[in-house]
Amino acid sequence: MNASNDLKEIEALRALLASRPRPVGWAERRLRLDGVGALTPVAADITLTAADVDGVRGEWSLAPGSDASRVLLYFHGGGYCAGSIVSHRRMVTEAGRAAGIRTLAIDYRLAPEHPFPAALDDAAKAWRWLRRQGIAASRIVVGGDSAGGGIGLALILHLRAAKEELPAACWLMSPWTDFTLSSTTLETKDSIDPIIRKDYLAELIRAYLPAGVDTKDPRVSAVHGDLTGFPPMLIQVGSAETLLDDAAQLAAVAGRADVSVALEVWPHMVHVWPLWGDKLTAGREAIANAGAFMRRHL
Repeated sequence: MNASNDLKEIEALRALLASRPRPVGWAERRLRLDGVGALTPVAADITLTAADVDGVRGEWSLAPGSDASRVLLYFHGGGYCAGSIVSHRRMVTEAGRAAGIRTLAIDYRLAPEHPFPAALDDAAKAWRWLRRQGIAASRIVVGGDSAGGGIGLALILHLRAAKEELPAACWLMSPWTDFTLSSTTLETKDSIDPIIRKDYLAELIRAYLPAGVDTKDPRVSAVHGDLTGFPPMLIQVGSAETLLDDAAQLAAVAGRADVSVALEVWPHMVHVWPLWGDKLTAGREAIANAGAFMRRHL
C-alpha cells in the first residue's frame, strides 16, 4: 500500500464525485448508481450468464480458471432503494476472479415499491435456489456492500433461525448495520464522507422500514442481534466513512459471540471504494484481500 499514491487517487475520485450534483428522487438515484457500473465495464474475459432465480433476476459470472462449484452469492448496496447487478458488476466479477470462484449477483426487489422484508425474502429465495442447483453450503460465501451487507447478515440470521446449514464465510464491504443511526461517526465523519449522510440514511429507512418495525430489529440492525454461530467474517471499511462505526461495532458484536472476524479499516477510503477499482489502487487491493479470505474458507 502506497499512502501517497492512495491520497492522490482518492482526491481525484473526490473531485469526480463533487463535479456531479446529488441526484434527487429514486429514479435519478438508481440511474446515477447504475452509471457507476458504466464507468468501469466488466473485463472482456468474464463470462456472464443471466439466471432466473425463482422469479428474481440473477447473474452468474465466471473468470477463466475459476471453480464453478464454489460460489460468491452477492447482494449489492444502494440503501435498499437503488443499485443493481449493473451498478456492481465490475466489483463483483473481479471479486470472483480474486477468489477463483463463480459469482451469483442478485437483483432483489427495491424499496419504496417493495419495503421490508422484500429484500430479505428475495435473499432467502436466492439461497435456497442456489442450494437446489447442487451447491453445498460449505461452498458458498455470502457477500454484500452497504445495505447489501445488511441483507447478507439478515439472510444468515434467517438461516440460523431455520436451523439450516450456514455459508462457509461472509464478506462485508462498508456494511450498514444499525438503523438506529446512533453511531458516533455519523457525526464525526460527516464533513469528510462525500457519499453517505445521516439525513439520507433516515430517508432510506423511511422508505424501506414499515411503521411498527423496530429499528433495532436484527434483520435490519445486525449490531443489535446475537451473532452466535456465524461463519467467519471479513469486514472492510474506509476510514473516511460515516458508516465506519457500523463496521467496527459489527466486528465487536461478532467477536463477543466468538465469531472469527477480521476488520480492515482502509485509510482515507470512502464508502464502497472498490466500486471505482480502476481508479483506486486501494480498491483493487481490497478485492485481492477479499479473494484471499474467500479462498481460505472455501
